[in-house]
Amino acid sequence: MASKARTVDINEDVTKALRKFRFQRRSQGHAAIVIKIDKAALKMIVDEEYDDISIEDLVEELPRNSPRYVVLSYELKHRDGRISFPLVLINWAPSSSETTMMTLHASALLDFQRVAEANKTIEVRDAEEGLTKEIVDEKLLS
Repeated sequence: MASKARTVDINEDVTKALRKFRFQRRSQGHAAIVIKIDKAALKMIVDEEYDDISIEDLVEELPRNSPRYVVLSYELKHRDGRISFPLVLINWAPSSSETTMMTLHASALLDFQRVAEANKTIEVRDAEEGLTKEIVDEKLLS
């Protein structure tokens, strides 16, 4: 059986960081791990990690002209009062990003989704209005 060729490598450091992030116990707030593609090496690397960050602050931290994969542990308040912490993959792909980076980012998305094991994926093209607490709540509660 032939192995499937990948455009961008998801190296072991990234998979270990994602596994550690996924299994951390959280009792409140949102946390995020941000992954970017190193264009020269054609591999993914951990860009940043945030603990107890608001959606608004996360949006401020993300670049306006470069795509990222963001795995978000999101504090979700259900209508019945329960609180859960689903993992959400945010495909941060601002329309102002360089075409080459957008192509690499898009080509690696399916592989990254499989490795991230998130409950939902949210596409964000408009950095200013594309990611808010209301949008995440709507996607997760629908």
